[in-house]
Amino acid sequence: MRGANHLPLILLFLPFALLPSLPLGGWGAFLLDVGFFVLLFTALALSWDLVARTGQLSLAHGAFFGLGAYGAGLLAPQVGTLPALLLGAAVAGAGALILGSVTLRLHGLYFAIASLAFSEVLRTLALKLPFTGGPIGLPVPPPFGGTWPLAAYYLSFSVLLLATALSLWAEKSPFRLAQAATRQSEAVARVLGVRVIRVKLWSLLLGSWVAGLAGGVYGMKTLFLSPYDAFSLGRAVEALVIPIFGGLYTTLGPLVGGVVLVSLEQALRLWIKEGYLVVYGAILILVILFLPRGLVGILGRRRG
Repeated sequence: MRGANHLPLILLFLPFALLPSLPLGGWGAFLLDVGFFVLLFTALALSWDLVARTGQLSLAHGAFFGLGAYGAGLLAPQVGTLPALLLGAAVAGAGALILGSVTLRLHGLYFAIASLAFSEVLRTLALKLPFTGGPIGLPVPPPFGGTWPLAAYYLSFSVLLLATALSLWAEKSPFRLAQAATRQSEAVARVLGVRVIRVKLWSLLLGSWVAGLAGGVYGMKTLFLSPYDAFSLGRAVEALVIPIFGGLYTTLGPLVGGVVLVSLEQALRLWIKEGYLVVYGAILILVILFLPRGLVGILGRRRG
């Protein structure tokens, strides 16, 4: 039964594991780029969902993404690819600790506003500080010195595997109950013995690590970072839209949502070009209106 439970995850991961070895012809480079962004932004969505399971609406994932991107980009020339990615994730985690220690006693919309303000402060600092390159931007070396053309793709695949493992652990362990109790009612959770602030801080820290890793890999793929891109509010919005589209508070929901939504966005960019956002937005509205539990809600109804 356990293998059957993980079958949808295996079916989702398998095409991406095989993609680099497939005979894709002239479409090879484009499809690998699409696969890279699907993997990376799905990992970012899973990291957001880890925080959302405590009932917190985080708009700080663009900040964690940017901290990881700039941390890894600045450190990679000195320490190499993998240490730089890990240190960039640690910088994002430090940012989460600072944000959490100040704001995690806030609830709902108040926390969302505080997390958005945190992102804007960091973007302003990245624009003003000289070592970040300011508004001109920061060049980032390719992973492993550019000796392995598929390095960025496999790094994004690894980040998604890590995000999935953390999400499954949170979903299957007693930590899930603590998150669910915190989300439903913090007062009741405290009566039941749940250390609410600790649960929310751990969730924010885990989510920030994954978001920071994703940002670091993104910078090494694009080879250039600007504050407007790395700390973009669009990153935070995409991170929350994908789990809503796929299904909140699950591992499968953000995975399905990320694969479908990011692939759809890239396809619409190719087919419709300038008007793709209209179609993209209409699809999102229809899913939110008629599938409040996301795409995995359809699977749940069929099983029922």
